[in-house]
Amino acid sequence: MIETNPINTDNNKVKIITKVLTSAIKLWLRTQLNQVSDLDVHIKASDRQLISGYIPAVSISASKAVYKGIHITEIELYAEKIQLNVSSILRGQPLKLSEIVPVVGKLIVEEQDLNNSLSSPLLLTAINDLLTTLLPQSGVNSQSLTWRKITLDNQLLMLHGITISDTYETFFNIHLGLKLLNGQELQFTQVEIKSDKEVILEGYAPDIINLGTDVDIQEILLQPGQLTCYGRININP
Repeated sequence: MIETNPINTDNNKVKIITKVLTSAIKLWLRTQLNQVSDLDVHIKASDRQLISGYIPAVSISASKAVYKGIHITEIELYAEKIQLNVSSILRGQPLKLSEIVPVVGKLIVEEQDLNNSLSSPLLLTAINDLLTTLLPQSGVNSQSLTWRKITLDNQLLMLHGITISDTYETFFNIHLGLKLLNGQELQFTQVEIKSDKEVILEGYAPDIINLGTDVDIQEILLQPGQLTCYGRININP
């Protein structure tokens, strides 16, 4: 008769649960993304916590991720106090969050990846929403507008576009200085819109961009060729 060691049996059970949960988290992340490379998930939990479905912390890192057409160069996330439907996951069902999970981390978008995102409706809508009040002031027709390129500099965002009318094309550049007012609000510190012939609009933009209560940005850093963002976002069930 072969005797089994209950300690080894429990360890094997926990290893299986850890493996299944890690695979489930990776699968869930992949369903949220169009594309991702080098996805790594590390679960920090005791045996009892895992079996009960409570995970004190999960760290996630990935590169070359694409979310709704937006290319993200690098991302590092850390989430705490996660409640999961472990029993359902072990039966092969999809991962479901039981409550809101605050996720903190760092996001890096290089200029080339940002330009690769210009076909994303999500990014185009965000850009046009940001410029809702500026474009009418400048006389630029947003309906005939096409974005060609985005350039990143020291705390400066530059949008290069073109408008096409019945008779001619007009090339123009929009220079926007960016300032983080608090965790949920952004403001442009300066605005300059130039065509290929003249300065169309120059001045200060008082409009405040509200990012919503599920976001808490600690820092947005614009450098030549790269955007880096540190902060927190709530992932809702």
